[in-house]
Amino acid sequence: MTCGPDETPLPVRVTRPTPFLDRLPPPAQPLPRWRIDLSPPDITPWRAGNCGIPGVMHYEARRPGPHIVCVSLIHGNEFSGAIVLDRLLRARIRPRSGRLSFIFANPEAMDLFDPRDPVRARCVDEDMNRVWSTATLDSARSAHELDRARVLLPVILTADRLLDLHSMLWPGDPLVLSGLATAGRQMAQRIGGITTAVADQGHRSGCRLIDHPRFSDEGPAAACLLEAGQHWHESTVSRAMQAVMSLIGPCCGLPVPAPAASVPQRDMVVTDVVTARTGAFRFVAPFRGGQVLPARGTLVAHDGRDEIRTPYDRCMLVMPNLRPARGHTAVRFARAVSSPA
Repeated sequence: MTCGPDETPLPVRVTRPTPFLDRLPPPAQPLPRWRIDLSPPDITPWRAGNCGIPGVMHYEARRPGPHIVCVSLIHGNEFSGAIVLDRLLRARIRPRSGRLSFIFANPEAMDLFDPRDPVRARCVDEDMNRVWSTATLDSARSAHELDRARVLLPVILTADRLLDLHSMLWPGDPLVLSGLATAGRQMAQRIGGITTAVADQGHRSGCRLIDHPRFSDEGPAAACLLEAGQHWHESTVSRAMQAVMSLIGPCCGLPVPAPAASVPQRDMVVTDVVTARTGAFRFVAPFRGGQVLPARGTLVAHDGRDEIRTPYDRCMLVMPNLRPARGHTAVRFARAVSSPA
């Protein structure tokens, strides 16, 4: 491959002619056996909610202040955030200023959790983190996650700061994701306990909660998505608690623990999203999220006969999916920026 000037990114995908038979998906590879140290929390006391919306616990202080919203269970098998919110509710955490809402978004999906098939409980009908565009919410279509998003929408539309709590299937460095709007990127820099902030343009397959127009337009409201670590690890719960405390501590009059006070040391922006075009997408090594490949042009994966290579030096791999299905995101490439936009 011929390289251009140092500042010119190389092509991410090097396309090779692929015979028709090679485009057919190979037999599905079995997923590895996951280490599961956690069980879903008992959120029975919070399922009915306290504000007329099931699964939403809402509290208001007498003094004015922002409305802070923490969301868990957008994906039912990612329940570390629900453990955090359950612990805080049982500790009777309340705001001293402003409003505070804790959301258990999709408990019905969590109810499906089975440690023998832990990925199955991600959703009931569809990915709840792809339904938040205005067009989808206003459509006539009905599905469990979409209907539930419509029920939660009144809370979302009044949020000033929203933190969406997630975890990761594959190994990787914890990170805070935001859209490209200024307020979201600035919020990501203030989430404690996480050293990497990543800004991106969202997913082509649907609109994430943090990309709802409430947060993606250049206004004061901001939202971030926390990837606190791998699913089902106690360390992921601890990290999610640090992040939540860094957000709600000031409004609740709580001291922010020292580890949670640290701010991101890496400010990254996604430049390329690699989608698997075949069922034969394979990484050349078991990369982990947050790994930085020093030289541009480094071979990362094969997609059928195509080669996937890094477009520039010091390219960070964002949440590589080591078993991507055809049409799904396999990896995102990101580079450092000097400061939030």
